[in-house]
Amino acid sequence: MAKEKKKRGFPSAFTICFIVVLIAAILSWIIPAGNYDTFAYDEDAGQFVVTSAADGSQEYYEATQETLDKFGITAHLDSFLDGTIYKPMAISGTYTEVEASPQGLQDFLYSAIDGMYDAVDIIVFIFMIGGCIGILNYMGAFNAGIGALSKACKGREQIIIFVVTFLISLGGTTFGMCEETIAFYPVLIPIFIAAGYDAITGVAAIYAGSSIGCMFSTVNPFSVVLGSYAAGVSFTNGIVFRLVGLVLGIIIVVVYILKYARRVKADPAKSLSFESREFIEKRFAAADLTNIPEFTVRMKICLVIFLLSFVIMIWGVSSQGWWFGEMAELFLVSGILIGIIGGVGEKAIVREFVNGASELIGVALICGVARAVSLLLDAGNISGTILYGLSSAVAGMPPAIFIILMMLVFVILGFFVNSSSGLALMSIPIMAPLADVVGIPREVVVSAYIYGLGIITFITPTGMILPSLELVDVTYDKWLKFIFPLLGILTVLGIVLLLGQIYLG
Repeated sequence: MAKEKKKRGFPSAFTICFIVVLIAAILSWIIPAGNYDTFAYDEDAGQFVVTSAADGSQEYYEATQETLDKFGITAHLDSFLDGTIYKPMAISGTYTEVEASPQGLQDFLYSAIDGMYDAVDIIVFIFMIGGCIGILNYMGAFNAGIGALSKACKGREQIIIFVVTFLISLGGTTFGMCEETIAFYPVLIPIFIAAGYDAITGVAAIYAGSSIGCMFSTVNPFSVVLGSYAAGVSFTNGIVFRLVGLVLGIIIVVVYILKYARRVKADPAKSLSFESREFIEKRFAAADLTNIPEFTVRMKICLVIFLLSFVIMIWGVSSQGWWFGEMAELFLVSGILIGIIGGVGEKAIVREFVNGASELIGVALICGVARAVSLLLDAGNISGTILYGLSSAVAGMPPAIFIILMMLVFVILGFFVNSSSGLALMSIPIMAPLADVVGIPREVVVSAYIYGLGIITFITPTGMILPSLELVDVTYDKWLKFIFPLLGILTVLGIVLLLGQIYLG
């Protein structure tokens, strides 16, 4: 009898991350080293500082419009002084070849540790959310709430998909909600499963909702506002086209998810994650809703407090300048308050908070490893060379071809630098002047930047998709199989909007 060949599984999220990090290290041996001079505002000195790519030397200049004009910086003076532009900006035309710094085995191995240090803020945030959820799970509040919601939405489960996708996309388009969505998975995935859908449906509603909002940012300060200032134009330029894209994008994403969700609900075997269904349902305690605990008044109050934490988080990030430290503090306080109101004893609060945080260790570590990619590129002095090569390749082309290729350039750059603010300040000062050469408005380049970054955000291992998939036990290949057709549609939409902005704007 022939021995059955063992089927190989797809690599884990950690393995994928390390493969991408390894590629970054290898590229540092292949791609010539080079960087751009950078321009920044030193708040302590009250002056502009220019850092030389050649030798790292710094020169200080008066914080005046004349200084900006001297270095060809089109951003307004106030955007530096009020902190809108808070990171060093590349100076166009200053690319310089520098001494090579190839990243060896030790650099490759240590980069993951370095990434952990760099991502410590989001790691702590993740632990605080996990701890808060751990206390709620101990109380049985989630199961009771899910049971009540399932009864209320019986026969109308599709509403959940629309509401979640729509609300999170609003967060994406207004303040770049992305990392913050990691808090929603433990809460919403059981609801989707209880409604008869699968984990991929939940990930799609949350992650694709965030990504489509970011792809068509309207007033997001970390992408379109910062990118527009870096290009020397108002962020309101082109906003009509981005609003149209946002509406069409949300409709496309919701319809796409609903089509898949209906197929899964009608026949669970058609779920892309069907082989892991029992394990996922067991993990999220949503397989059996017949033995749910009573939904007590205490549970309701605790869940309201938990939901209010998200409202406060969104308010803090969007209007109060909060970042991960403040958000982590918020969920720490919420967890303690929930434990007290829920009647959980002091020892149980500590124990379940720690247990809940420990459930998300894998997710937190992946965030750190993903950060290692951009750190290695910078340490290898090849980020500037990649930008220089891509910008040179598209210069001087016909407008239509130029802007389509420009969007694809940002897709490539976004794979390595999946930070909206970091990519804007690194690339827009270089790319925006190219628009002048081909005779199109600079704001079209800004749109190409957010569309390109938005497209790659759906799938790049250096972003938040791998931590999200790790959280719900869905492999990366299943996500790619689900999302690629949607990406094709959204890419076409982005191209149409860019051409419309050139010829109709």
